[in-house]
Amino acid sequence: MAQYGMDSEKKYSLAIVGGGIGGLCTAIGLLKQGVDVHIYEAAPQFSEIGAGVSLGPNAARALKMIDPALYAGYEKTRTNNAWLEKQHHWFTFRIGDDASKTLPETHLLDLHCETGQSSVHRARFLDELVGLVPEHIAHFGKKLLSIDERPSSITLHFTDGTTATHSAAIGCDGVKSITRPLVLGKSSPASAPTFTGKYAYRGLIPMSTAAAILGDELARNAQQYLGHGAHVLTYPISNGAILNVVAFGTKADGRWEGEWVKPMDREGMMREFEGWIEPVQKILGLMERSEVWALFDHPNAESYVSEGGRICLLGDAAHASTPHNGAGAGQAVEDALILSRFMGCVREERDIEKAFRAYDVVRRPRSQMQVEKARFAGLVYDMQAPGTGDDLGKMREQLSDRRWLWEHDLEADVREVERLFCEGRKENGVKV
Repeated sequence: MAQYGMDSEKKYSLAIVGGGIGGLCTAIGLLKQGVDVHIYEAAPQFSEIGAGVSLGPNAARALKMIDPALYAGYEKTRTNNAWLEKQHHWFTFRIGDDASKTLPETHLLDLHCETGQSSVHRARFLDELVGLVPEHIAHFGKKLLSIDERPSSITLHFTDGTTATHSAAIGCDGVKSITRPLVLGKSSPASAPTFTGKYAYRGLIPMSTAAAILGDELARNAQQYLGHGAHVLTYPISNGAILNVVAFGTKADGRWEGEWVKPMDREGMMREFEGWIEPVQKILGLMERSEVWALFDHPNAESYVSEGGRICLLGDAAHASTPHNGAGAGQAVEDALILSRFMGCVREERDIEKAFRAYDVVRRPRSQMQVEKARFAGLVYDMQAPGTGDDLGKMREQLSDRRWLWEHDLEADVREVERLFCEGRKENGVKV
């Protein structure tokens, strides 16, 4: 376990609500800055839902900037494309539906980035993060009920009848966040997630089985098969032992009722992809047990900070996104980097609100842009994007638009932290 010392000059403590990837990265970043922090997790232990999660070049850099030990955990658990010549391929895009029959070839584009298709198994990566967190700061079975916000402190109320008082709270409690409506107001139209009109069948296939049926190239390297109203992506996880499969569809009426995750109707799924190219038919034919997930995201919030300035939002609680850019977890890591750097400049509890609001200035525009661009990317994949449709040339152009995401200057963001907050404190004669 990493050794983090508390800074005796920091006269405040922070509560983190939620112990997923975003919450743990934030906790580690704050510990690195000498902040007294406690994590309150509703589950009986740290856990993550889902199998693979992609982390792009920006996320990898942010992990390293928070703490090299975080990056080491990522390196230990990451899985890339198997073929050496495809190590820097994010995805190979192909046309997968009936339209492919009129094309000379189905290949559309190889999209490259520094890390390639780099994914971690959620549970294994979480284990690496947990190993960096002192046991005494984690509190389990703490499902949030409400937060009392006062000028200089907050009190968390949990469903088990217990309470906890800290200087401020950070909501890292995901897309179904309890803290979000507390920050925005329950009457705010942005307080609840919105169904995007898309859903996803998710499945895991043993790589030995997938490779035997698909061949090594398609099974062991990341692929996306695009079509009208749907697309399918595959990539290796668990050190190449498993093929992760996600098949996306469109809800014609734009509505979703009931549970967000439901058992798969396998026959219905096969009908949806009837007529698609042979590799897609083979992949879906291997998905014997699966679930269908409704895809929700968040409308833009006016602020990630409560009116009283003592609660802020981070990760999916702030900007839940569809997965079409493979960037949701990466944005949470960027949040953790910037917020922990701001809090590293705070000595007194009276300055927490200033730090939270400065974090909002730096992070909200970029993270909300990612939500919007992820929605649009899903439309491009499904040949539904306004002005693009199934024009292959325009699709290539849209698919290639990733520099804003992967090449973002995080060092400049950190310098902005210093400009907005830390330097101002120095000029006022306050030790930072």
